[in-house]
Amino acid sequence: MQSPIVWDIAVVVTYVAISALLLYIPMLPDIALCRDKLNNVPKWQQKMYKSLSLGWNNTAKQFRLMNRYTRMLLVLIIPIALSIHTVTSWLFAMTLRSGWDSPIFGPYFVSGAFVAGCAAVIIAMYFFRNNYKLKDYITADHFDRMGKLLVLVALVYVYFNINEIIVPGYKANTADAKHVHEMLYGHESVMFWLVQLGGLVIPFLLILFKPMRKPLPLTLISVIVLAGAWFKRVLIVVPTQLAPYYPIQNVPEGWTGYTPTTPEIAITVASFILVLMIITVLAKLFPVVPVWEVKEDMNHKNN
Repeated sequence: MQSPIVWDIAVVVTYVAISALLLYIPMLPDIALCRDKLNNVPKWQQKMYKSLSLGWNNTAKQFRLMNRYTRMLLVLIIPIALSIHTVTSWLFAMTLRSGWDSPIFGPYFVSGAFVAGCAAVIIAMYFFRNNYKLKDYITADHFDRMGKLLVLVALVYVYFNINEIIVPGYKANTADAKHVHEMLYGHESVMFWLVQLGGLVIPFLLILFKPMRKPLPLTLISVIVLAGAWFKRVLIVVPTQLAPYYPIQNVPEGWTGYTPTTPEIAITVASFILVLMIITVLAKLFPVVPVWEVKEDMNHKNN
């Protein structure tokens, strides 16, 4: 029970549970709509809608309860979301390895997750907007606002990236100096500068201009940002693991570098496929845009 991995398991389980509730509870009116209107779907799907709707019949009391619990979950998930990325960073920072032994890893991981998350949401917005013909509901204004949010979180992430290099670089301890040298000038320098400039700084500067916050340009920029965020994780893990505590002597050349194995590649690709499959299944079974909120908004405008 003394291992920090226990913290990660606890916070991940809590985060998944609260996220599932936050997805499910506001969807109850739409699930009930599917139960009442979708008569041409398979029997198992009709039974699923009936079970998941929990007897929802659009009463004022039900809406009050739904809104109350949704607000509670929205407040609760903020510290949980911060905790999940902070605890993950602690698994690295609790070691004495150069590159990981840093007190900024908590907020550093949180800001990085915000950047990757914003980019992923923008990509999903563009996909559903075009493939599900939702241009009247997912508008250019939504992309403009998400672009501004991406600028904000990217600015915070740039700040922590500077801290990651400048502090150990200034102290220049033996292990830290070697790690920083590998990043800036060594074997990992090409990936490092591509990630920092191509995957963060240049996209950040481009999004400052309003034409770049239109749906297509912003989506292309988000794809680059998301790819850069993934390679940044590679830079966090691999170079640090390649820095030995003792001098390497009399070992094969292949032991001084890293090449992903077939199982590692398969696990990585499978994780992406699994996420896409879950999103695809949910999008096929449930409305992508909350119908009841759109209807309520239209009634409010008409009145």
